Amino acid sequence: MLVTLRVVSFALLAAALALPSLQASAQDYPSRPVRLIVPLGAGGPTDLVGRWLAQALGEQLKQSFFVENRPGAAGLIGTVEAAKSAPDGYTLLVVASPHINLEILQPNKPYQLFRDFVAVAPAFSYDALMVVHPSIPAKTVKEFIALAKSQPGKLTYASSGPGSNKHMGGELFKLMTGTDMLHVAYKGSTGARNDIIGGHVNMMFDEIPAVGPNVIAGQVRALGTTGAKRAPGFPDVPTVSEAGVPGYEHTGWSGIMAPTDTPKAIVDLLNAEIKKLLAKPETKAIWDKQGAETMYMTPADFDAYLRADLEKWTKVVKQAGIKLE
Repeated sequence: MLVTLRVVSFALLAAALALPSLQASAQDYPSRPVRLIVPLGAGGPTDLVGRWLAQALGEQLKQSFFVENRPGAAGLIGTVEAAKSAPDGYTLLVVASPHINLEILQPNKPYQLFRDFVAVAPAFSYDALMVVHPSIPAKTVKEFIALAKSQPGKLTYASSGPGSNKHMGGELFKLMTGTDMLHVAYKGSTGARNDIIGGHVNMMFDEIPAVGPNVIAGQVRALGTTGAKRAPGFPDVPTVSEAGVPGYEHTGWSGIMAPTDTPKAIVDLLNAEIKKLLAKPETKAIWDKQGAETMYMTPADFDAYLRADLEKWTKVVKQAGIKLE
């Protein structure tokens, strides 16, 4: 009994001594460079958000924040890397809509989003543009649907990989329109975007911050936007819903998560700093031009938002019979 009491006493003492240490580490955070893992390819909206956050947080917290791109398998590779990282606030995951898709489509993957990560904060939401190569004769969504139905299985649409947001957007479109198109999966957004610009694929749902400049340059034609309302940067482009597919809506988002057991004080500090960034008028001005909207939530609210998104897309996946290729 005496030995047991001593063991318990030492355990309590160790816990008591560790508590001030954790508090101190949170107070000093960040005292060294912070890595933001972007598990998708360079040039996409998740990468753009990650790089902006790295620069803005670095300037605000007077410490280096840097992006590490780890693309592959629709975000699986980079996310696994982040999940294995120490929960000390010095490795963060730039999370985006495709993470919810993978939770549904690949339940046996090496990580589980809500087990291995905690929500920190969202940053932006962004609609996509339904774009086609200029050689496609369809000038409207309805004309494209008619063209696709006249050539079952002939038209192609590109995505940044199986389970990606672009894949889900295309499959939702097929489900709601009764069209049959071939999915062409790439290993990242850049390859898919380059091939629709080059005319190697016919259609793509691509986020406004990434493909907007190509629309303006005339390299692709925009038929619709995927949000509930028209995008400020493209007021003359109708939503897909109003252009012929009532109820179609597919909005992407990006934010930050941290490995589970990251000190709550660090999570709260990062959330507060991101809130400050998003409240700046210059932030809104910058991202309005990119076709993105600021999106702030507390860690608890962000967690609830993610779980609601999971429920929504689980229903869509089941109805459409979507599977990883």
